[in-house]
Amino acid sequence: MADVMRQAEPPLEREILDALVEATARQDRTAFITLFNFYAPRVKSYLLRLNADDSLAEEIAQEVMLTVWRKAGQFDRTQASASTWIFRIARNRRIDAARRAAKPELSPEEPALLPPEAEAPDMAAHASARDVRVHEALKDLPEDQLSLLRLAFFDGLSHSEIAERLDLPLGTVKSRLRLAFDKLRRRLRPEDL
Repeated sequence: MADVMRQAEPPLEREILDALVEATARQDRTAFITLFNFYAPRVKSYLLRLNADDSLAEEIAQEVMLTVWRKAGQFDRTQASASTWIFRIARNRRIDAARRAAKPELSPEEPALLPPEAEAPDMAAHASARDVRVHEALKDLPEDQLSLLRLAFFDGLSHSEIAERLDLPLGTVKSRLRLAFDKLRRRLRPEDL
């Protein structure tokens, strides 16, 4: 009993494939079926060579062929052949899939994405009173000490950066900051904060 050998389909010529895409643009279902049968397995094989797993390659191949059906009107045989156009779509879809895979999905329950919880009224009142006490205590500091505190805490500068900016010796910066903290400690009790 002889094995029945499946004969390979003869390759379609460029002009025929280009014409099939143009016919698909006119919503010719028969032309699209011919394109689908010819290109879908080739696109899947191409995607597998681009390291897509089997299910992803199948999914992208389906998307590519759906894009061919929807956007066949954009095909221009003077710009590229049908093969080039279709495989470019496949390549771009594979790149998009790789980008999606590399970018994790954000959970709506992610704590960083949730709005801050409303502050309890008693805590808000305490914070407001604390801010007033700290502001009043800062007013009592000499300007040279206050400016150093601003540079250290609001601008985030290190002691050496402050010394360089103000052209002061590092020891002077450190001693003025120490004096400022001592005055604030005397004025503000820990239970007030």
